[in-house]
Amino acid sequence: MTVKGFDCAAPLTADKAAAFYADGYEFVARYLVPAGWKRLTAEEAAAISDAGLQIVSVFETTTDRALGGYEAGLADGKTALAAALAIAQPGGSAIYFAVDFNASSTQMETVISYIRAAGEATPGYNTGVYGSYSVVEAVLAAGACSSAWQTYAWSGRKRSPKANIYQYQNDITVNGIGVDLDEAYGAYGGWSMSKIENQGVSNNMPMKLEDWQWDMIYEVLGKAYNDGKLMWGWMQKVVDKSMTATELTFLNTVLDGRIDRKIEV
Repeated sequence: MTVKGFDCAAPLTADKAAAFYADGYEFVARYLVPAGWKRLTAEEAAAISDAGLQIVSVFETTTDRALGGYEAGLADGKTALAAALAIAQPGGSAIYFAVDFNASSTQMETVISYIRAAGEATPGYNTGVYGSYSVVEAVLAAGACSSAWQTYAWSGRKRSPKANIYQYQNDITVNGIGVDLDEAYGAYGGWSMSKIENQGVSNNMPMKLEDWQWDMIYEVLGKAYNDGKLMWGWMQKVVDKSMTATELTFLNTVLDGRIDRKIEV
């Protein structure tokens, strides 16, 4: 089944989100970045969710950031993880990392390294790539991510049958804002404040992470524990490597809202 959607840089108000939903759109892709005018906030995510739309998270700072390779991907993944947790994006949904330029065949290994590292740094979330036909095909073939969002740009009229989302038109105005048009197929990793689109992912099973990823979570949550804001039982789940994506998202959401009020979780 094909699902109608769009992506935009401009934040959506409750009224705008409702207008798109009334027009038959089912999802909107927005920017999961830590700062700036195009950043998706928790308040906007709630308004989009209340309107009935799913959200697709995409991380992009500069168009050719992927040419920074593995180290850039690792840094961007960590930034994306913090941004996702800050707005309570549910575990099991997707974060797409943008390759927003005409990547050449000689640049593809660097692009693949970037996406692979971004995925390693975002435990609990599915990793996706946004890019041309060649990028989508190469990154998926390398097993660097599990989801793909293809743009028609730089694709020479080719469409990957592996793409979960396809962007087929850019730079038009709908409901008073500039958007690009997309369509999605099957499980594309969308989410809302109340429901994850990809029901095939279990958020109640322990996360399968590398040791260094567990260490990173331990370090972050350990600060809250040392400040008396987190009970040891939660830390034990990290030590035992039994924490689920749902629990991690819950903890970060609750801690973000309660730390100032000194409430122990």
